[in-house]
Amino acid sequence: MLYIVSTPIGNLKDITLRALEVLKSVDLIACEDTRHTAFLLKHYDIKKPTVSYHSYSSKKKTESLIRELKEGKNVALVSDAGTPGISDPGHLLIKTAIDNDIPITAVPGPAAFLTALTLSGMNAGRFVYRGFLSPKQSRRRRQLEELKGLIDDYPVVLYESPHRISKLLDDIGVVLGQREVICVREATKKFEEILRGKPEQLSGHLQQRPPKGEFVLIISR
Repeated sequence: MLYIVSTPIGNLKDITLRALEVLKSVDLIACEDTRHTAFLLKHYDIKKPTVSYHSYSSKKKTESLIRELKEGKNVALVSDAGTPGISDPGHLLIKTAIDNDIPITAVPGPAAFLTALTLSGMNAGRFVYRGFLSPKQSRRRRQLEELKGLIDDYPVVLYESPHRISKLLDDIGVVLGQREVICVREATKKFEEILRGKPEQLSGHLQQRPPKGEFVLIISR
């Protein structure tokens, strides 16, 4: 069985009893970053072998994990934070397991974009999740142009790294106009921060205070 296990996005207490039970019972844990997952496993005194599985993993790494599963081993797939397969390289292993008729199941839990939507105060009955845009400005602006036809009807959810957040906000202002944006950083952690304002205002704020940690951005309708 391949278990798709959601893990905390920040606060280590945000893990389900079932997730802990699965992590303690499997034969192997496939991690986006074994060093990151080690903190979680140590906190809950879980001693299981781990193997890295990330966006740079080779085809052989996928084949190796599939072979382990076919031999009857149970494998847990985890990302650094949140739900595997969402803006996360784990989707390749999940799809390959499906193609090989290997049973899979999900252990639900936190997801950063859902937490941010909750904190935004917006009506999130319908929204567009886009994840990370391109790091290249020209392509990123084209991707924002593609969202123009949706933004008047749905809030749009994006992810961005701290070193590109100001550039993304500038591009949002240029392409989509000065509409309200909510930026959520370090959600569930000690230094959780929720910023609300127009792209120009938020960009100026972040330039004065160098940001840390990945951001979830919600662009209002």
